[in-house]
Amino acid sequence: MEPCFDIAHLGHVEMFTDKFDESLDFFTRVYGLTVSGQDENSAYLRAWDDYEFHTLKLTRHHTTGVGHIAYRASSQAALDRRVAAIEASDFKVLGWVDGDLGYGRAFRFEDPSGHVFEIYWDTKRYVAPEAERPKLKNLAQRYHGRGAAPRRLDHLNLLAADVSEFRRFMETCLGARVTEMIQLDNGRIGGCWFTVNNKTYDLACTEEHGGGQGRLHHVTYATDTREDILRAADIFLENGVHIETGPHKHAIQGTFFLYVWEPAGNRVELANAGARLILAPDWQTVVWTETERKKGQAWGLKTIESFHTHGTPPVAKKENEQ
Repeated sequence: MEPCFDIAHLGHVEMFTDKFDESLDFFTRVYGLTVSGQDENSAYLRAWDDYEFHTLKLTRHHTTGVGHIAYRASSQAALDRRVAAIEASDFKVLGWVDGDLGYGRAFRFEDPSGHVFEIYWDTKRYVAPEAERPKLKNLAQRYHGRGAAPRRLDHLNLLAADVSEFRRFMETCLGARVTEMIQLDNGRIGGCWFTVNNKTYDLACTEEHGGGQGRLHHVTYATDTREDILRAADIFLENGVHIETGPHKHAIQGTFFLYVWEPAGNRVELANAGARLILAPDWQTVVWTETERKKGQAWGLKTIESFHTHGTPPVAKKENEQ
């Protein structure tokens, strides 16, 4: 598929939490994000080198999961082109919304599983207060070293009953390319990793095994080094954070990873992808077989069961399962 580049990058993710105060404490004091704004229902958070006002919108809700996923267009003209393509598609259109503290008018639509996506162009750049202003003017904020202190938003992973249909959605609506994927023995696609730019991926979609609909698997921020992730593991340990799996290295995409659950149960990751970029305009999708995936991660760590079944919001158990 020829690169489109109407979409610049993943802009922000809205995460729901039913334990707002505990989640906010985790993301600021332990995970190491900065609060750039707050209103009655949401806190607007960012990593120290995110240029935008926020990359994570943490919102009070009766449950957990993802509220919406936002991508920034490459220009106003690119936004107009994407809107036209989405309106001409058979995917659900929600229409224009006004945005919030961090960005302007945005166009919303849904994937086949019910995840809400939006595309915007007008944005608000973060202006650091004097105490956080870096000496180098090409940085958004001085490195603060608080908690795990990741550098930037990297990607998120969504769950879908039909990954093939989600792939059609991403290609049609966002002009995304698949860089790597899992081909199952039964003919279904087990997972796809998508990019809209030259990063190896900014969104992954894997098969839903927990019986849910429109669920979140995880949100990921990037660190500078692997050592940052090892340091974060100790920080999480000392703060009683549930470490689900890692530190280790993924076979797919080669990222060094660490997965934890924040207090409300949403899975978050720290990852170091190194300098892997997709520079080839004619990149051929890397296909992993089911046999290859069952071998485990890059250095042999087996994927634990909760990684396949845990997502947010949780799925209500049937009476005969309780």
